[in-house]
Amino acid sequence: MVEKKASVWKNYRFPLILIGSIALGSIIGLIFGEKATVLKPFGDVFLNLMFTVVTPLVFATIASAVGNMVNMKRLGKILGNMFMLFIGTGLIAAVLIIIVVKVLPPAQGVNLALEASADLETVKLADQIVGALTVNDFSKLLSRSNMMPLIVFSIIFGFCVSSIGGEDNIIAKFLDSLSNVMMKFVGIIMLYAPIGLGAYFANLVGEFGPQLLGAYGRAMAIYYPVCILYFFIAFSGYSYFAGGKIGVKTYFKNIISPSVTSIATQSSIATLPVNLNATKNMGVPKDIREIILPIGATMHMDGTVISSILKISFLFGIFGQDFSGTGTYLTAILISILGGVVMSGIPGGGLVGEMLIVSLFGFPPEAFPIIATIGFLVDPAATWINATGDAVVSMMVTRLVEGKNWMNKDLTNESRENINMKVS
Repeated sequence: MVEKKASVWKNYRFPLILIGSIALGSIIGLIFGEKATVLKPFGDVFLNLMFTVVTPLVFATIASAVGNMVNMKRLGKILGNMFMLFIGTGLIAAVLIIIVVKVLPPAQGVNLALEASADLETVKLADQIVGALTVNDFSKLLSRSNMMPLIVFSIIFGFCVSSIGGEDNIIAKFLDSLSNVMMKFVGIIMLYAPIGLGAYFANLVGEFGPQLLGAYGRAMAIYYPVCILYFFIAFSGYSYFAGGKIGVKTYFKNIISPSVTSIATQSSIATLPVNLNATKNMGVPKDIREIILPIGATMHMDGTVISSILKISFLFGIFGQDFSGTGTYLTAILISILGGVVMSGIPGGGLVGEMLIVSLFGFPPEAFPIIATIGFLVDPAATWINATGDAVVSMMVTRLVEGKNWMNKDLTNESRENINMKVS
Protein backbone atom coordinates (compact mmCIF):
# COMPACT_ATOMS: atom_id res chain seq x y z
CA MET A 1 0.00 0.00 0.00
CA VAL A 2 2.85 2.35 0.91
CA GLU A 3 4.60 1.49 -2.36
CA LYS A 4 1.38 2.16 -4.29
CA LYS A 5 0.98 5.57 -2.64
CA ALA A 6 4.60 6.38 -3.45
CA SER A 7 4.01 5.42 -7.08
CA VAL A 8 0.91 7.61 -7.29
CA TRP A 9 2.81 10.53 -5.77
CA LYS A 10 5.66 10.01 -8.23
CA ASN A 11 3.29 10.06 -11.22
CA TYR A 12 1.22 13.02 -10.04
CA ARG A 13 3.89 14.97 -8.14
CA PHE A 14 4.61 17.75 -10.61
CA PRO A 15 0.97 18.37 -11.65
CA LEU A 16 0.01 18.43 -7.96
CA ILE A 17 2.81 20.89 -7.17
CA LEU A 18 1.71 23.12 -10.05
CA ILE A 19 -1.95 22.98 -9.02
CA GLY A 20 -0.92 23.63 -5.41
CA SER A 21 1.16 26.66 -6.39
CA ILE A 22 -1.71 28.01 -8.49
CA ALA A 23 -4.10 27.46 -5.58
CA LEU A 24 -1.69 29.20 -3.19
CA GLY A 25 -1.26 32.10 -5.60
CA SER A 26 -5.04 32.37 -5.97
CA ILE A 27 -5.48 32.45 -2.19
CA ILE A 28 -2.85 35.20 -1.93
CA GLY A 29 -4.73 37.11 -4.62
CA LEU A 30 -8.04 36.72 -2.75
CA ILE A 31 -6.53 37.83 0.55
CA PHE A 32 -4.41 40.74 -0.61
CA GLY A 33 -6.45 41.86 -3.62
CA GLU A 34 -4.73 44.40 -5.86
CA LYS A 35 -1.68 44.42 -3.56
CA ALA A 36 -0.86 40.97 -4.97
CA THR A 37 -0.07 42.57 -8.35
CA VAL A 38 3.41 43.22 -6.95
CA LEU A 39 4.11 39.55 -7.80
CA LYS A 40 3.34 40.04 -11.49
CA PRO A 41 7.02 40.34 -12.60
CA PHE A 42 7.72 36.83 -11.30
CA GLY A 43 4.95 35.50 -13.51
CA ASP A 44 6.13 37.54 -16.47
CA VAL A 45 9.58 35.95 -16.22
CA PHE A 46 8.03 32.50 -16.69
CA LEU A 47 5.95 33.69 -19.64
CA ASN A 48 8.93 35.31 -21.34
CA LEU A 49 11.08 32.21 -20.92
CA MET A 50 8.39 29.98 -22.41
CA PHE A 51 7.77 32.30 -25.33
CA THR A 52 11.46 32.54 -26.23
CA VAL A 53 12.03 28.77 -26.19
CA VAL A 54 8.96 27.79 -28.21
CA THR A 55 10.25 28.68 -31.70
CA PRO A 56 13.50 26.64 -31.60
CA LEU A 57 11.67 23.89 -29.72
CA VAL A 58 9.02 23.47 -32.41
CA PHE A 59 11.54 23.45 -35.25
CA ALA A 60 13.97 21.04 -33.58
CA THR A 61 11.40 18.50 -32.38
CA ILE A 62 9.26 18.33 -35.52
CA ALA A 63 12.14 18.41 -37.99
CA SER A 64 13.95 15.75 -35.95
CA ALA A 65 10.90 13.47 -35.73
CA VAL A 66 10.24 13.63 -39.48
CA GLY A 67 13.91 13.62 -40.49
CA ASN A 68 14.62 10.40 -38.59
CA MET A 69 11.76 8.42 -40.17
CA VAL A 70 13.05 5.52 -42.27
CA ASN A 71 10.39 2.77 -42.05
CA MET A 72 7.23 4.62 -43.09
CA LYS A 73 7.09 3.19 -46.66
CA ARG A 74 5.75 -0.23 -45.70
CA LEU A 75 2.17 -1.07 -44.92
CA GLY A 76 0.76 1.86 -46.88
CA LYS A 77 -2.79 0.60 -46.55
CA ILE A 78 -2.51 0.37 -42.78
CA LEU A 79 -0.99 3.83 -42.48
CA GLY A 80 -3.51 5.37 -44.86
CA ASN A 81 -6.48 3.98 -42.94
CA MET A 82 -4.83 4.88 -39.66
CA PHE A 83 -4.42 8.57 -40.50
CA MET A 84 -7.91 8.71 -41.98
CA LEU A 85 -9.34 7.38 -38.72
CA PHE A 86 -7.13 9.60 -36.57
CA ILE A 87 -8.52 12.67 -38.34
CA GLY A 88 -12.06 11.28 -38.55
CA THR A 89 -12.39 10.50 -34.85
CA GLY A 90 -10.78 13.85 -34.04
CA LEU A 91 -13.37 15.61 -36.18
CA ILE A 92 -16.21 13.81 -34.40
CA ALA A 93 -14.76 14.78 -31.01
CA ALA A 94 -14.39 18.42 -32.14
CA VAL A 95 -17.97 18.71 -33.37
CA LEU A 96 -19.27 17.12 -30.16
CA ILE A 97 -17.51 19.56 -27.85
CA ILE A 98 -18.49 22.56 -30.02
CA ILE A 99 -22.13 21.60 -29.53
CA VAL A 100 -21.60 21.21 -25.78
CA VAL A 101 -19.84 24.56 -25.26
CA LYS A 102 -22.51 26.33 -27.28
CA VAL A 103 -25.16 24.95 -24.93
CA LEU A 104 -23.01 25.29 -21.80
CA PRO A 105 -20.44 28.11 -22.27
CA PRO A 106 -17.53 27.30 -19.90
CA ALA A 107 -16.75 30.94 -19.01
CA GLN A 108 -20.28 32.31 -18.89
CA GLY A 109 -20.54 35.49 -16.85
CA VAL A 110 -16.77 36.09 -16.72
CA ASN A 111 -15.20 39.02 -18.54
CA LEU A 112 -11.56 40.02 -18.06
CA ALA A 113 -10.51 43.56 -18.87
CA LEU A 114 -7.71 42.52 -21.21
CA GLU A 115 -7.86 43.55 -24.84
CA ALA A 116 -7.50 40.96 -27.58
CA SER A 117 -5.35 42.16 -30.44
CA ALA A 118 -7.66 41.09 -33.28
CA ASP A 119 -11.23 40.18 -34.08
CA LEU A 120 -11.39 36.83 -35.82
CA GLU A 121 -14.67 37.57 -37.59
CA THR A 122 -13.22 40.55 -39.46
CA VAL A 123 -10.74 38.34 -41.31
CA LYS A 124 -11.75 36.46 -44.48
CA LEU A 125 -11.46 32.70 -44.05
CA ALA A 126 -9.33 32.22 -47.19
CA ASP A 127 -6.89 34.96 -46.17
CA GLN A 128 -6.80 33.58 -42.66
CA ILE A 129 -5.87 30.09 -43.88
CA VAL A 130 -3.10 31.44 -46.15
CA GLY A 131 -1.77 33.62 -43.35
CA ALA A 132 -1.99 30.79 -40.85
CA LEU A 133 -0.02 28.32 -42.99
CA THR A 134 2.59 30.51 -44.70
CA VAL A 135 4.67 33.68 -44.38
CA ASN A 136 6.41 35.69 -47.09
CA ASP A 137 9.83 35.93 -45.46
CA PHE A 138 12.06 33.41 -43.67
CA SER A 139 12.73 35.79 -40.80
CA LYS A 140 9.04 35.74 -39.89
CA LEU A 141 9.33 32.04 -39.08
CA LEU A 142 11.36 33.05 -36.05
CA SER A 143 8.37 34.75 -34.44
CA ARG A 144 6.04 32.87 -32.10
CA SER A 145 3.15 34.69 -33.76
CA ASN A 146 3.69 32.50 -36.84
CA MET A 147 3.63 29.06 -35.25
CA MET A 148 1.70 27.27 -37.98
CA PRO A 149 4.03 28.36 -40.82
CA LEU A 150 6.95 27.24 -38.66
CA ILE A 151 5.34 23.82 -38.21
CA VAL A 152 4.77 23.48 -41.97
CA PHE A 153 8.37 24.54 -42.68
CA SER A 154 9.70 22.09 -40.07
CA ILE A 155 7.73 19.16 -41.52
CA ILE A 156 8.97 19.88 -45.07
CA PHE A 157 12.54 20.38 -43.81
CA GLY A 158 12.39 17.08 -41.92
CA PHE A 159 11.03 15.29 -44.99
CA CYS A 160 13.95 16.58 -47.04
CA VAL A 161 16.41 15.36 -44.41
CA SER A 162 14.73 11.94 -44.37
CA SER A 163 14.78 11.68 -48.18
CA ILE A 164 18.57 12.04 -48.31
CA GLY A 165 19.48 9.54 -45.62
CA GLY A 166 17.09 9.65 -42.68
CA GLU A 167 18.57 8.71 -39.32
CA ASP A 168 22.01 8.01 -40.85
CA ASN A 169 22.22 11.60 -42.10
CA ILE A 170 24.46 13.91 -40.07
CA ILE A 171 21.79 16.63 -40.15
CA ALA A 172 19.22 14.19 -38.74
CA LYS A 173 21.60 13.36 -35.90
CA PHE A 174 22.16 17.07 -35.29
CA LEU A 175 18.40 17.72 -35.19
CA ASP A 176 17.94 14.85 -32.75
CA SER A 177 20.60 16.29 -30.46
CA LEU A 178 19.16 19.79 -30.81
CA SER A 179 15.72 18.43 -29.91
CA ASN A 180 17.13 16.85 -26.75
CA VAL A 181 18.86 20.10 -25.83
CA MET A 182 15.67 22.12 -26.27
CA MET A 183 13.66 19.67 -24.17
CA LYS A 184 16.30 19.95 -21.45
CA PHE A 185 15.91 23.71 -21.75
CA VAL A 186 12.13 23.37 -21.27
CA GLY A 187 12.72 21.07 -18.30
CA ILE A 188 14.85 23.72 -16.63
CA ILE A 189 12.24 26.41 -17.27
CA MET A 190 9.52 24.17 -15.82
CA LEU A 191 11.44 24.01 -12.54
CA TYR A 192 10.47 27.66 -12.17
CA ALA A 193 6.85 27.02 -13.23
CA PRO A 194 5.42 26.62 -9.68
CA ILE A 195 6.78 30.04 -8.72
CA GLY A 196 5.92 31.67 -12.05
CA LEU A 197 2.36 30.34 -12.27
CA GLY A 198 1.73 30.93 -8.57
CA ALA A 199 2.81 34.55 -8.91
CA TYR A 200 0.85 34.99 -12.11
CA PHE A 201 -2.39 33.76 -10.56
CA ALA A 202 -1.84 35.80 -7.42
CA ASN A 203 -1.78 38.85 -9.69
CA LEU A 204 -4.67 37.61 -11.84
CA VAL A 205 -7.02 36.79 -8.96
CA GLY A 206 -5.95 39.89 -7.07
CA GLU A 207 -6.93 42.01 -10.07
CA PHE A 208 -10.04 40.20 -11.31
CA GLY A 209 -11.37 38.46 -8.20
CA PRO A 210 -12.83 34.98 -7.64
CA GLN A 211 -14.97 34.97 -10.80
CA LEU A 212 -12.05 33.40 -12.72
CA LEU A 213 -11.83 30.49 -10.26
CA GLY A 214 -15.52 29.82 -10.71
CA ALA A 215 -15.01 29.69 -14.46
CA TYR A 216 -12.36 26.97 -14.03
CA GLY A 217 -14.77 24.90 -11.96
CA ARG A 218 -17.42 25.26 -14.65
CA ALA A 219 -14.95 24.23 -17.36
CA MET A 220 -14.04 21.06 -15.44
CA ALA A 221 -17.70 20.28 -14.81
CA ILE A 222 -18.14 20.30 -18.59
CA TYR A 223 -14.98 18.47 -19.65
CA TYR A 224 -15.00 15.38 -17.44
CA PRO A 225 -18.63 14.33 -18.17
CA VAL A 226 -18.02 14.89 -21.90
CA CYS A 227 -15.00 12.56 -21.77
CA ILE A 228 -16.96 9.88 -19.92
CA LEU A 229 -19.82 10.06 -22.43
CA TYR A 230 -17.39 10.05 -25.36
CA PHE A 231 -15.65 6.96 -23.99
CA PHE A 232 -18.80 4.92 -23.56
CA ILE A 233 -20.86 6.19 -26.51
CA ALA A 234 -18.33 7.02 -29.25
CA PHE A 235 -16.00 4.11 -28.47
CA SER A 236 -18.97 1.74 -28.40
CA GLY A 237 -19.83 2.96 -31.90
CA TYR A 238 -16.24 2.64 -33.11
CA SER A 239 -15.83 -0.88 -31.71
CA TYR A 240 -19.22 -1.86 -33.16
CA PHE A 241 -17.99 -0.71 -36.58
CA ALA A 242 -14.85 -2.76 -36.03
CA GLY A 243 -16.51 -6.02 -35.04
CA GLY A 244 -20.22 -5.71 -34.32
CA LYS A 245 -21.55 -6.70 -30.90
CA ILE A 246 -18.61 -9.03 -30.38
CA GLY A 247 -16.26 -6.11 -31.09
CA VAL A 248 -17.93 -3.95 -28.43
CA LYS A 249 -17.79 -6.75 -25.86
CA THR A 250 -14.17 -7.58 -26.71
CA TYR A 251 -13.06 -3.95 -26.54
CA PHE A 252 -14.56 -3.12 -23.15
CA LYS A 253 -13.46 -6.46 -21.70
CA ASN A 254 -9.81 -5.71 -22.46
CA ILE A 255 -9.64 -1.91 -22.10
CA ILE A 256 -9.78 -1.77 -18.29
CA SER A 257 -6.02 -2.12 -17.74
CA PRO A 258 -5.08 0.55 -20.30
CA SER A 259 -7.71 2.83 -18.76
CA VAL A 260 -6.33 2.49 -15.25
CA THR A 261 -2.72 2.82 -16.43
CA SER A 262 -3.40 5.93 -18.51
CA ILE A 263 -5.17 7.71 -15.65
CA ALA A 264 -2.50 6.73 -13.14
CA THR A 265 0.50 7.69 -15.29
CA GLN A 266 -1.07 10.51 -17.36
CA SER A 267 1.07 9.26 -20.24
CA SER A 268 0.05 7.54 -23.47
CA ILE A 269 3.65 6.39 -23.88
CA ALA A 270 3.69 4.79 -20.42
CA THR A 271 0.39 3.08 -21.29
CA LEU A 272 1.80 1.66 -24.55
CA PRO A 273 3.00 -1.74 -23.22
CA VAL A 274 -0.38 -2.36 -21.56
CA ASN A 275 -2.19 -1.22 -24.69
CA LEU A 276 -0.15 -3.59 -26.86
CA ASN A 277 -1.06 -6.52 -24.64
CA ALA A 278 -4.73 -5.50 -24.57
CA THR A 279 -5.00 -5.23 -28.36
CA LYS A 280 -3.28 -8.60 -28.72
CA ASN A 281 -6.03 -10.06 -26.55
CA MET A 282 -8.58 -8.27 -28.73
CA GLY A 283 -7.22 -10.17 -31.74
CA VAL A 284 -5.55 -7.23 -33.51
CA PRO A 285 -2.70 -8.55 -35.74
CA LYS A 286 0.85 -7.92 -34.61
CA ASP A 287 1.84 -5.77 -37.58
CA ILE A 288 -1.19 -3.52 -37.15
CA ARG A 289 -0.99 -3.06 -33.39
CA GLU A 290 2.77 -2.50 -33.39
CA ILE A 291 2.49 0.26 -35.98
CA ILE A 292 -0.69 2.01 -34.88
CA LEU A 293 -0.24 2.04 -31.11
CA PRO A 294 3.27 3.62 -31.00
CA ILE A 295 2.25 6.23 -33.59
CA GLY A 296 -1.12 6.72 -31.90
CA ALA A 297 0.56 7.30 -28.55
CA THR A 298 2.00 10.50 -29.98
CA MET A 299 -0.37 11.42 -32.81
CA HIS A 300 -3.92 10.32 -31.93
CA MET A 301 -5.41 12.56 -29.26
CA ASP A 302 -9.19 12.83 -29.18
CA GLY A 303 -8.96 13.97 -25.56
CA THR A 304 -6.64 16.75 -26.67
CA VAL A 305 -9.07 17.74 -29.43
CA ILE A 306 -11.90 18.05 -26.90
CA SER A 307 -9.78 20.09 -24.48
CA SER A 308 -8.52 22.39 -27.27
CA ILE A 309 -12.06 23.40 -28.24
CA LEU A 310 -12.88 23.88 -24.57
CA LYS A 311 -9.86 26.17 -24.16
CA ILE A 312 -10.76 28.22 -27.23
CA SER A 313 -14.36 28.63 -26.08
CA PHE A 314 -13.11 29.47 -22.57
CA LEU A 315 -10.90 32.28 -23.87
CA PHE A 316 -13.68 33.67 -26.04
CA GLY A 317 -15.89 33.76 -22.93
CA ILE A 318 -13.49 35.43 -20.52
CA PHE A 319 -12.56 38.06 -23.11
CA GLY A 320 -16.21 38.80 -23.83
CA GLN A 321 -16.23 37.52 -27.43
CA ASP A 322 -18.94 35.44 -29.06
CA PHE A 323 -17.78 31.94 -29.94
CA SER A 324 -19.79 31.59 -33.14
CA GLY A 325 -19.56 31.79 -36.93
CA THR A 326 -18.40 29.35 -39.60
CA GLY A 327 -14.90 30.82 -39.75
CA THR A 328 -14.49 30.54 -35.99
CA TYR A 329 -15.71 26.95 -35.89
CA LEU A 330 -13.56 25.81 -38.83
CA THR A 331 -10.45 27.46 -37.40
CA ALA A 332 -11.12 25.97 -33.97
CA ILE A 333 -11.57 22.50 -35.48
CA LEU A 334 -8.39 22.89 -37.54
CA ILE A 335 -6.36 23.92 -34.51
CA SER A 336 -7.81 21.20 -32.29
CA ILE A 337 -7.17 18.41 -34.79
CA LEU A 338 -3.71 19.77 -35.54
CA GLY A 339 -3.02 19.75 -31.81
CA GLY A 340 -4.37 16.22 -31.47
CA VAL A 341 -2.85 14.64 -34.58
CA VAL A 342 0.34 16.62 -35.19
CA MET A 343 1.56 18.62 -32.22
CA SER A 344 0.88 15.90 -29.68
CA GLY A 345 3.58 14.00 -31.53
CA ILE A 346 6.23 16.37 -30.23
CA PRO A 347 7.36 16.84 -26.62
CA GLY A 348 5.68 19.88 -25.15
CA GLY A 349 3.09 19.78 -27.94
CA GLY A 350 0.32 20.74 -25.56
CA LEU A 351 2.05 23.99 -24.67
CA VAL A 352 2.73 24.67 -28.35
CA GLY A 353 -0.95 24.10 -29.11
CA GLU A 354 -1.96 26.54 -26.39
CA MET A 355 0.43 29.16 -27.72
CA LEU A 356 -0.98 28.58 -31.20
CA ILE A 357 -4.50 29.16 -29.90
CA VAL A 358 -3.46 32.44 -28.28
CA SER A 359 -1.57 33.76 -31.32
CA LEU A 360 -3.93 32.64 -34.10
CA PHE A 361 -7.06 34.00 -32.42
CA GLY A 362 -5.36 37.26 -31.50
CA PHE A 363 -5.54 36.97 -27.71
CA PRO A 364 -2.94 38.78 -25.58
CA PRO A 365 0.04 36.79 -24.21
CA GLU A 366 -1.52 36.87 -20.73
CA ALA A 367 -4.11 34.38 -22.00
CA PHE A 368 -1.49 31.61 -22.30
CA PRO A 369 -1.18 30.62 -18.61
CA ILE A 370 -4.97 30.84 -18.26
CA ILE A 371 -5.54 28.00 -20.73
CA ALA A 372 -2.29 26.23 -19.79
CA THR A 373 -3.86 25.76 -16.36
CA ILE A 374 -6.87 24.08 -17.98
CA GLY A 375 -4.40 21.73 -19.65
CA PHE A 376 -3.04 20.63 -16.28
CA LEU A 377 -6.54 20.19 -14.84
CA VAL A 378 -7.87 18.04 -17.70
CA ASP A 379 -4.74 15.95 -18.26
CA PRO A 380 -5.87 12.69 -16.53
CA ALA A 381 -9.12 12.43 -18.50
CA ALA A 382 -7.47 13.60 -21.73
CA THR A 383 -4.78 10.91 -21.46
CA TRP A 384 -7.46 8.30 -20.76
CA ILE A 385 -9.35 9.18 -23.96
CA ASN A 386 -6.13 9.46 -25.97
CA ALA A 387 -4.72 6.07 -24.95
CA THR A 388 -7.92 4.02 -25.09
CA GLY A 389 -8.75 5.65 -28.42
CA ASP A 390 -5.57 4.17 -29.90
CA ALA A 391 -6.80 0.65 -29.10
CA VAL A 392 -10.21 1.11 -30.74
CA VAL A 393 -8.61 2.65 -33.84
CA SER A 394 -6.36 -0.40 -34.17
CA MET A 395 -9.53 -2.52 -34.20
CA MET A 396 -11.11 -0.34 -36.90
CA VAL A 397 -8.00 -0.44 -39.06
CA THR A 398 -7.97 -4.23 -38.76
CA ARG A 399 -11.58 -4.30 -39.96
CA LEU A 400 -10.68 -2.12 -43.00
CA VAL A 401 -7.55 -4.12 -43.85
CA GLU A 402 -8.70 -7.69 -43.06
CA GLY A 403 -12.44 -7.42 -43.74
CA LYS A 404 -15.53 -7.23 -41.58
CA ASN A 405 -15.22 -10.85 -40.38
CA TRP A 406 -11.71 -10.39 -39.01
CA MET A 407 -12.73 -11.27 -35.47
CA ASN A 408 -13.62 -14.78 -36.63
CA LYS A 409 -10.12 -15.32 -38.01
CA ASP A 410 -6.94 -16.19 -36.16
CA LEU A 411 -4.90 -13.09 -36.96
CA THR A 412 -2.62 -13.16 -33.95
CA ASN A 413 -0.54 -16.22 -34.81
CA GLU A 414 2.98 -15.46 -35.91
CA SER A 415 2.81 -17.15 -39.31
CA ARG A 416 -0.25 -15.12 -40.35
CA GLU A 417 1.42 -11.92 -39.18
CA ASN A 418 4.51 -12.65 -41.22
CA ILE A 419 2.32 -13.26 -44.29
CA ASN A 420 0.56 -9.92 -43.72
CA MET A 421 3.91 -8.14 -43.54
CA LYS A 422 5.11 -9.70 -46.80
CA VAL A 423 1.88 -8.97 -48.64
CA SER A 424 1.86 -5.37 -47.46
